[in-house]
Amino acid sequence: MLIKFEGIVLRARSYGESNQVLTIFTEQQGKMAIMARGSKKTKNRFGAVTEPFTEAIFVCYKSTGMGTLSQADPIASHYRIRADLLLTSYGAYWLELIDKATEENQSHRVLYHFLVEGLNRLEEGVDPDILTRMMELQILRTIGSAPILNRCASCTKEKVPIRFSVSQGGFLCQDCALEDPYAFHITKPVAYIMRTLAEAPLNRLGHIQVKSETKEQVERLIHAFINEYFPVSLKSFILLNQIRNTWK
Repeated sequence: MLIKFEGIVLRARSYGESNQVLTIFTEQQGKMAIMARGSKKTKNRFGAVTEPFTEAIFVCYKSTGMGTLSQADPIASHYRIRADLLLTSYGAYWLELIDKATEENQSHRVLYHFLVEGLNRLEEGVDPDILTRMMELQILRTIGSAPILNRCASCTKEKVPIRFSVSQGGFLCQDCALEDPYAFHITKPVAYIMRTLAEAPLNRLGHIQVKSETKEQVERLIHAFINEYFPVSLKSFILLNQIRNTWK
């Protein structure tokens, strides 16, 4: 049976001397693995669509087990991401996060379209740190572990947040601040940016400018949350930090 789907290549691993197994994040079927036979050969017709970040229309033959790629028509190669080491590092972190957060054959259409738009905005020069925080929050939402940022996580009232609590699940107001002695103190700009990043649609996000110290605190808070509710080791994030540090 032939199946046709739109998808983005998350990763490719070698299988034998000339083949690759592609992990593709699709709009309809979610994450799936397919065999690209001969794709490592120099003049193979699939060579252009096996790179991570590639968005394409794929056609594969599937009976039982893993499908076999039979045709692929590129939509976007995102060459500008792959040609820039820093952008590649950000993008690779996104792809690994999605790969770790999703199961095969479980559709996540909202996350798929978020990734499509995110890669486009990354190529357009939107602040990659801001985009990354938005991607992290979207993935946390996908797995059902997003922090509560539109009200107090404890009393549920829409009061001014003064702390961010990992254990309580989000912002805390003045009245509830002492419920978690380990909660992070936050400033108004941090609270505003976190709420904005959680709610703003990517296609309406302008060239947002945020102070470096605010971005650093937002990253620290979100990663404390990720480490608690999504505790996986990501090699791509370690590499991203190494590359960011060399560029400072």
